[in-house]
Parts: sequence; structure tokens; C-alpha cells
Amino acid sequence: MIKNFFLSLLLLISFCSFAQEGTSSPYSYFGIGDIRFRGTIENRSMGEISVIPDSIHINLQNPAMMSNVKLTTFSAAGTFSPTVLKTNTQKEKAQRTTIDYLSVVLPAKRFAVGFGLLPYSSVGYNIYKANSDNANSFSGKGGVNRVYTAVSFKLNNQFNVGGEVNYNFGEIETTNTSVATIETSTREINTSSIGGFSFNFGISHKAKLTNKLSIFSGLSYTPETNLNLENARNIAVLQYAGNGQELVYDDLDVVVPDSKLKMPSKITLGTSVGELKKWAVGVQVTSQSTSDFGNRAQNLSNVKYENSLRYSVGGFYVPKYTSFTSYWSRVNYRAGFRYENTGLVINNLSILDRAVTFGFGLPLSGTFSNINIGVELGKKGTTNAGLIEENYSNISVGFSFNDSWFQRRKYN
Repeated sequence: MIKNFFLSLLLLISFCSFAQEGTSSPYSYFGIGDIRFRGTIENRSMGEISVIPDSIHINLQNPAMMSNVKLTTFSAAGTFSPTVLKTNTQKEKAQRTTIDYLSVVLPAKRFAVGFGLLPYSSVGYNIYKANSDNANSFSGKGGVNRVYTAVSFKLNNQFNVGGEVNYNFGEIETTNTSVATIETSTREINTSSIGGFSFNFGISHKAKLTNKLSIFSGLSYTPETNLNLENARNIAVLQYAGNGQELVYDDLDVVVPDSKLKMPSKITLGTSVGELKKWAVGVQVTSQSTSDFGNRAQNLSNVKYENSLRYSVGGFYVPKYTSFTSYWSRVNYRAGFRYENTGLVINNLSILDRAVTFGFGLPLSGTFSNINIGVELGKKGTTNAGLIEENYSNISVGFSFNDSWFQRRKYN
């Protein structure tokens, strides 16, 4: 397995080395883009809750949960996202396919170490706006990625603690084009190279209620931090030849001061009850101080931020994980729901995001490894006040390889 693991890791890192347009949302125009869900398919399929302990799946939201993993685990996943964008008068379709995460956990007796790569935010929009006097087009691409290292400790049979350090990096490019005449336009390209560290801390608790029933709780906290932005701007005049070819004139690089972007603090609290390896249901609340957040390059009078709040409900059910006669009795069935105020306010309207989720964990016979499939059906935004409503579907597929490493052989 070790050979296959490193081969898969190298292949997936080579894919991730290219910039992904991980979103088609026009709301990625603001800030540093559309903030991606930080979690695995398993969590996402249960309404994004992360408070249920799991011995064969990685938890990317609360580092304290990592100590529950019993075997060396390598996880990766990707998502196909078809979206319908509509206003009061128009409707358009878009789609994206992205890699969601690469993650590894190396467990020991009382602690575990993990590391991985995942996207933090994505920018991907193309908007055209015209009236009787002029026309403008706006486009953006890029985003912020994260590499992380985490460690988790099992204090006793009830409490785990964990911490994580992230390095954030990436580049965002936005282009604004103003059409002056049919033959002439002006173009402005703003580019920000982003870098900086962030941290996440967590604690988890489990206790017996009855011989079979247990209660699980988790708390994670991300303190406020700053990202460094190296900014650049290019202004040019565009002319169009008879065949439609774009010709660039008066190309000028403008000095733009570097800046810092405040990343708000976040706290997540959840609890669940259930029978390990059989079923569990939980609730979770995530609060983020996004009112402290600001736009990367635009100062817009009709846009502001408020604190965001997300409510999640979800759980899983396994009919009989030890069944030898029925494969479907060993399948992990997951479902959930979430409701979120994203913290973005446009034209005095809060941008909401809500979704139903479900999925399956398909075990690979003879191993602890599995394939995970998740579906998320949601709606973001509104058509009121001249805004855009997104109706999206996220179809995710991933795998979790589990095996025992670093064990001394009893026999040669």
C-alpha cells in the first residue's frame, strides 16, 4: 500500500499545482472569493457536522478528532458542481470539477500526526453588464490554498486535544474591461499574491450514557490572523481588429502598495448521541466574526459584512457492519441539512446558503478502506434587489485508504 499511496499522492499534487477555478459563483467577486467547506465527504454528507468520532476516516475540521483514527489513513476527493444562476429576467448554467483535499493521518498509541493540502477559497466569475451608455465585463480566477500539519493527543478515555498550523498561499486575478466604443476598450487587471499562516485548535469529549449509547462533543477555535497581499495592477487600451482579434496598446504597470487582509476568528461547537459503529445524530453551530473582514481590492458602497452563522444537523446509520452475507448492510448511510448566513450583505440583503445533503460509505471487501459518495443540493443568494440566485448540486467522490504501517514483524 505504501508504494500505491506515494504514487497517488504525487499524481494528485501534480493536479493541485495548477490553479483551480473551484467556483462559478458571482459572489466570489467579493473578498478573497468563495470560502470552500473545510471537511471530508463524510462530514459534508451529514450537513457538515464534524462531532461524530470515526476510527477509519479523517476529520479536517477539528484536529482533536484525529486521535480517533486507528490505522494509517490517506484520503482524497473531488467534486463535480453543476449550477444554475438566475436573476428575475435571465438564467445561465455553469459547472466546475475540482479536487477537494489530500490528507494523511499517521496514528500512534496516544497521539496522531496529520498533514495535507486543500483549497481555502476560490474565485471564478464572468459577468457582463451593459446599458445604453456603456458596457463593462468583470472576470476573476484563482484562489487560496492551504497546506497544513496537525497533531492530536488522547489525554484519557474521554478527552482529546489537538492543534493545527496552516500555510495559506495562492494568487487571485481580477479583470475589469470597460467598452468605450465598438472598436476601443480599457482594461484593468489586478493581481494579488497571497501568503500567511493561520491556526486551528480543538478539543473533543465522549462519555457513556448507557451500555450502548454514548454522547460526543467537540469544540474548535480558529483565532484571527492576517494574510499578506503582494498587489500589482496593469492598465491598457484594447482595440479590436476586423477579425475580432484583441490588440493591446498603452500597456502600463501601476505601482500598488502591498497590504494585509484580516482573516476573522471562528468557533465551532457541536454535540451528538449514538451507538458507535451503528448510528449517530448530531447538531453543530459555527460562528465566524466576518464583520471584521474586508474586500481585497474593491471598495463598494453597497457591500458590507456581518458575522456569519451556520447551523448543521446530520447523522449516519450502518445496518450491520459485521455482516458477512449482505454487502448493503455494511454500507454507511449519511444525511443532513445546513442553514447558513454567509456574512456577506449586498444591497442591504444578507446572502443565505442552505442545503440538504446525503451520501454513502461503500466498504472495500477484505479491507478497512472505502469509497465515499456525497451529494449536496442547495440554494445560495436571492433574485431580490437585482441579485443572483444560485441553485447548485455538488456531487463528490472520494476514497479513504486504511492500513497498518510501522509494525514490527513477529516472523521473518
